[in-house]
Amino acid sequence: MDVAALLQDLFGRTPPIASAAVEGLRADQLAWAPEPGANSIGWLVWHLTRVQDHHVSELLDDEQIWTSDDRWAKRCGLAPDPHNTGYGHSADDVATVRPDAPDALLGYLTAVDERTQRMLAGLSDDELDRIVDRRWDPPVTLGVRLISIADDSLQHVGQAAYLRGLLGA
Repeated sequence: MDVAALLQDLFGRTPPIASAAVEGLRADQLAWAPEPGANSIGWLVWHLTRVQDHHVSELLDDEQIWTSDDRWAKRCGLAPDPHNTGYGHSADDVATVRPDAPDALLGYLTAVDERTQRMLAGLSDDELDRIVDRRWDPPVTLGVRLISIADDSLQHVGQAAYLRGLLGA
């Protein structure tokens, strides 16, 4: 298996789990958290999508889908702030993420995933060693950044699926 196909498979695992976690839920269920201060299903799926959108747009030197198509921000009750990815969110910040329906999350995730899959399809093995972030020691390569994005996505979508089970919906 070549690296592009491997990464496409890895990234392609998140959308079906996200769909299973949110499909059929009402807005109040998307915003439900098992206790005060915990992340909601909607926040988790929003966050994983925002991180992927933010990071992949940087890798492509392209505008984020969040800012180029502000309907997703509006449908989540937020401004299309390119810096708001959920990192460092307080409990109050988490509570502001209020998707109006599952398709607000899934439509945004689909758009982000399609762009990511296009990028991955053209990826060669040699490109994985390209330095993409020199703010860290050691500097971050494209390969490490992609694994980091996929890891974050899978952890958060797993948490959303777990909350769906707790919700009993």
